[in-house]
Amino acid sequence: MRLTPAQIDIIKTTAQTVLGDGARVMLFGSRVDDETKGGDVDVMIEVPQSLAEPALVSARIASRISRAMHGRKVDVLLKAPNLQEQAIHRIAAQQGVTL
Repeated sequence: MRLTPAQIDIIKTTAQTVLGDGARVMLFGSRVDDETKGGDVDVMIEVPQSLAEPALVSARIASRISRAMHGRKVDVLLKAPNLQEQAIHRIAAQQGVTL
């Protein structure tokens, strides 16, 4: 996994600040592979509660993490009971690493 302990802490703390202690964060995509270089940070955040404005929540989390990581591009995928599961959710769950 190509994240520092400080970056992991930033991601987890941001998710929990915005979504609560029940937020479960998984890293997926190129950052999971130690052999690749570069790439954005892809995270899936799963919550037990429904989300009223998922696009706004996702953008808020991504921008906070990006700022804290000096402009690194961050993609946030949300998983909640009221959101339709898509193929990317299954890929993230299969290939991802829980932070």
